[in-house]
Parts: sequence; structure tokens; C-alpha cells
Amino acid sequence: MRIDKFLKVSRILKRRALAVEAADKNRVIVNDRAVKPSCKIKEGDVVEVLFNSGAIKFKILSIKETVKKEQAHELYEIIAE
Repeated sequence: MRIDKFLKVSRILKRRALAVEAADKNRVIVNDRAVKPSCKIKEGDVVEVLFNSGAIKFKILSIKETVKKEQAHELYEIIAE
């Protein structure tokens, strides 16, 4: 799955367009490398998303095409905020 879609499905970012914009501005880091929106991710990858007010670092536990809002947090484990 692409990183931009995962960020939207997991509800870390509300819209895919925001995920694309963040990746284009080098604010999405996968396994210590800034990535493009098309970067393919897999379970076990460590992702960091930089916001204006801080950052969130998490490990991908599961990848699903769709998920209910209540289950979105099960896709990742937060390492640092």
C-alpha cells in the first residue's frame, strides 16, 4: 500500500490530499528516509509524520484497504509523540 493511502485509512491524516502534501514537503519519514507519496510500505515499517506543532512516530502493525473508524488505531502502534 502507498504511504499516502495508509495515512488516510489509518486516520492519522484526515484526507489523502494532506498526506500527499506532507510527503511532498519531506514531512513523512519511513525507516529514517524522507519518502514520496507513492512509497510502498509494509508491516513493521517505522513511520514519522512531522506536523507544525510536533511529530508522531509509529510502527505499522497491519495494512488493510478499508477499516472502520473505531478500528483504525489497530493498524499502528505509537512509539513517540
